[in-house]
This record gives sequence, C-alpha cells and structure tokens, in this order.
Amino acid sequence: MTDQPVHISGLYTDFYELSMAQGYFYAGKHKETAVFDYFFRTNPFKGGFLVFAGLADFLNQLQSFTYEAESIDYLQKLGLKPEFLEYLSHFRFKGKIFSVREGELVFPNEPIVRVEASLPEAQLIETLLLNILNFQSLIATKSFRMKLAANGKNFSDFGLRRSHGFGGLMASRAAIIGGASSTSNAQAGFMYGLPVSGTMAHSWVQGFEDELTAFRTYAKFNPKNSILLVDTYDTLRSGLPNAILVAKEMEAEEEKLAGIRLDSGDLAYLSKKARKMLDKEGLNYVRILVSNQLNEWVISSLEDQGAPIDGFGIGTELVTGKPDASLDGVYKLCESAGNPSMKISENIEKNTLPGKKMLWRFYDEEGNIYLDGIFLDNELPENCDWLYHPVQPDKKTAIAYLKKEQLLQPVYENGILVRPLPTPSECHQYLTQRAELLPEEHKRFVMPHIFKVGVSAGLLELRKEVMQKYRKSYEG
Repeated sequence: MTDQPVHISGLYTDFYELSMAQGYFYAGKHKETAVFDYFFRTNPFKGGFLVFAGLADFLNQLQSFTYEAESIDYLQKLGLKPEFLEYLSHFRFKGKIFSVREGELVFPNEPIVRVEASLPEAQLIETLLLNILNFQSLIATKSFRMKLAANGKNFSDFGLRRSHGFGGLMASRAAIIGGASSTSNAQAGFMYGLPVSGTMAHSWVQGFEDELTAFRTYAKFNPKNSILLVDTYDTLRSGLPNAILVAKEMEAEEEKLAGIRLDSGDLAYLSKKARKMLDKEGLNYVRILVSNQLNEWVISSLEDQGAPIDGFGIGTELVTGKPDASLDGVYKLCESAGNPSMKISENIEKNTLPGKKMLWRFYDEEGNIYLDGIFLDNELPENCDWLYHPVQPDKKTAIAYLKKEQLLQPVYENGILVRPLPTPSECHQYLTQRAELLPEEHKRFVMPHIFKVGVSAGLLELRKEVMQKYRKSYEG
C-alpha cells in the first residue's frame, strides 16, 4: 500500500500563484506572515450539510510540494527571475495548518481549514488545497447522501470508468469516507487500503456459447462469492431461471450462490419478481443487487416502493458528484503581517471575515448538534453569551449554558504531521457518529433546515473596524 494517488511537485499550482509569490519576494514581503481560511459558500446538491474530506491526501502531498532542478529549469523558461528561482529551490511548506477532522459535518461560510505561513508559502499551496479538498468533500457528501437513501443497505463504488481521469482514485477514497462499503477500483484499493469488490460484466456472458454455461463457469471458479448478472438477454425468462439452476447445482456441491445483479429495466418491478422466483426455490439467501445510473433519488424511490434490494452498485453519479460540477470552496486571506484583512463585496453575503479565527460547535440539552460559532482565535466562548447572525446581527442565539467543542485542531507544523491521519474507514466511522447527533431536519433531501452558524460579538466588531478602515482609505 502507498500513500499517494499521484506524485506531484510545487508545479501543481496555477501560474498566477507563482507570479504573486515572485512579487512578494521582490517586494520584500516573503518573510511576512499570512493567515488564510478555507471555507465554502453553498451546500452541494441543495442539501443541508457538507462532509469534509481530502485532508490526509492534501497533507501527504505537501511532503512532495517542492521544486527540484527540473522544475526550476521549466520555470526559468517561463520567465521567472534567478533570485526567486533560488528561493524556490529551497522551498518547503513550513507553516501551520489547523483543520476540522475528516468526516466532519460542516456548513457554509465557516472556516474549516486555517493556514498560517509566510505569504509565498500560503499562496503557493492554494491550488493544491482547493483541488483536493473541494473534490473529495463533494464526493464524500454525495456518497453519504447515498447511504442515507439506502437505509443502511450496502452500496459499492462502481465509478472508475466514468470518473474524470485520475480523479477516480480520490473519488473512490471519498466514496468510502461517505459510506460506500467497497469499491471496484483496484488501484485505489491498493493505494488507500480500501475494501474491493466486483461481479461480472455482460461481456462474460456474451463470451460463452450460452448464458447457462457462462454462469456455470463463473460459479466454478468463484464458488465463494458468485454474483451473476442476469439481464444480458432476458432477465425473467432466461437470466433468473439459469441463475436458479446454477444455485441449485452449487447447493449440491455444498456451496451457495451469493447473489444476482440487475443492471437494466424497472428495478423495482424486476427485483420483486426475482425475489419471488428465488424464494419459491428455497433460495432466500441469494441477495439481489442492482446498478444502472443510480443516485440518492432513485435509491430513495426504490426503498419507498419496497423493492427487495439488498445492495447497490453506484457509478457515474457518485464519482462525478452529479449534478453539481464542483464545490464552491474558496481560500481567502484574513490576516497579513499581523493585521486583519478581508474582502469586501457589494453583496454582503460575500464579505469575508477578518482575523485569525476559531470554530466551535455547540450542543443542546439532549446532546444534539445545535449550532456552530466562529470566534476570534483569542476569544473564549465561555466569556460570550450570544452568537450573532453574520448578515443580520439583530438575530442572535444564546450560548452561555451550552456544551461546546473546539473543531479546528492543529494537524501540521514545520513540515511534520502533528497527529496520525485516520484511514478512510475511520473517517466514515467518525462521520456516522456525528450524523447521529445532527437533527433529521438537516439531513432530509427536500428543503433541508438551514443550520445556524453564528459569529461572536468580537468578530462582528473587528469586521466593522476593518470595513471602516478600508472605506476611509478610498473615500478620503
């Protein structure tokens, strides 16, 4: 097993990051400290939450985010200057990173990763951070929605062939974090230690003189885990009768057929017919698995119809995050050279929050997740009685007697991981625990309840001060 899906260098960035870093260097700002926040603005899939994922891959890739001689030669050809190239030749990210845990349920506009480093260091890793965290969080969220729809039934990631290039490797990892029980992706299984599974394709059936021979041969060489694809020709008149015959033959050899798979047609109707046919022959132990353009809505419908399905194989819609093309995660400067900084927009919702911040979670009397709060890093929540709506500060929530938990924790410092990184399955176990504490109204698919994220009075005041300072500078 290896750590990395791909091996990158410091070139894994947008060129404007390098241009800015060079500018910082020649402006004498390359030793100034900076603080950046990573957050997202909108829940994907019109849902009520995001599953945070990708942290381990991002932190592991930082180890190889350097500029070797070949990279330096390439950047010289692009016009970067000698002194800056010398600086890059010794580059290694030595800053601090704080983050929520992988598998955490997070919500719009709250800082879920904080980067503290010199300006060039923090700037150069921006693209790497966004590339990995945005994608894996999107896929992990999609996967968890599948799990919620499946009502505890297993589903497998079948999506490598439909994924976006090598992104399929990280997609399989994120799918496991979200709740997939296994993946068909053998490479991802090797790299990340993921459980791998698979059945057969239509080509196997077509490759033999008849369907029955194909099934018999497959069962002969896979007696412990045979799942027969029964829709190559005619599901009810050919595929299922042949699968039943093979199942009986296996019983005679003291083996059991593991299952059948439906990959086309009306899955609710066919699964009900298949269950009756199997049970009539005493094959109630044979599982029924389905695939074919599944998503959380289709799975939910199948469950509502009482389809006797035991598991799902999910491909395209899982690993591409369909219908959302990407997560709108952003990386914004909030402090420079010790001075709070913010981006001001004509749309107040897009104003960023200045200063170094800490994210806290609050729980109600029953122990359920109630709201999240964004504080200045040097503020103590126990000294604050209220959290305020970030856009409509006249709205506030009392927090004085609520149980609390600090979500941002140190994970990386001076080139070293501060704590061990959990495996994808451990991330999913954590997600499952957290989801049990999140009220159901936030997990529903149709018009989920908006989760409260408030800000402290101190942060509101700092935002006001920074905005007034900026406005004075250009209003005269």
